[in-house]
Amino acid sequence: MLFVTSFLTVPLAQAQRAGQSITVQYGVVTAGKQVDLNSGAVPKGAVVGGALGLASARGKKSSKRTRNAIIGAVAGSAVAGSAQGDTRGMVYSVALTGSAGEMQVVTDQREIRIGDCVAVERAGETANLRRVSDGFCDVANAQAVEELAEESIEEASECEMAKSAVVNASTIAEAELAAVKMRLLCDD
Repeated sequence: MLFVTSFLTVPLAQAQRAGQSITVQYGVVTAGKQVDLNSGAVPKGAVVGGALGLASARGKKSSKRTRNAIIGAVAGSAVAGSAQGDTRGMVYSVALTGSAGEMQVVTDQREIRIGDCVAVERAGETANLRRVSDGFCDVANAQAVEELAEESIEEASECEMAKSAVVNASTIAEAELAAVKMRLLCDD
């Protein structure tokens, strides 16, 4: 589920883990619009992000969706809202650094603002947006950003593992602790 208006031409930070690629790209948020995640207003091909994206990507069976809703209620944030019938999310448009095009990310994250420089961290079918220093979006800093690629991948991997822990929690206590870790590791 990815919408990119052109092929990516800037170097990507990426890592291979158990058959899964993690990529990190940088860009500036050009638009943000609140949407109902259950409506047709969500653009086809947009990357699904945030905790909501992870839960939906992994929760294909109804028993897993039910468990994810319970975990979401414990975890707080927009996942909790969705468990209680609130299906609001955001669609952000991100102009990727250089001539890498634009992508849209649908997420439960609501703290991102137009003009923010963000890291778009993608793992499999899910994404995370993290606000970063404006310097990451300055093409004049391309060499320095490239040299920091390993650290960027490490941060994205830690976020992905924290999201997985929320989805895979088997007790309320595990879910609560995992949700705190997820917020600490995945948000700006």
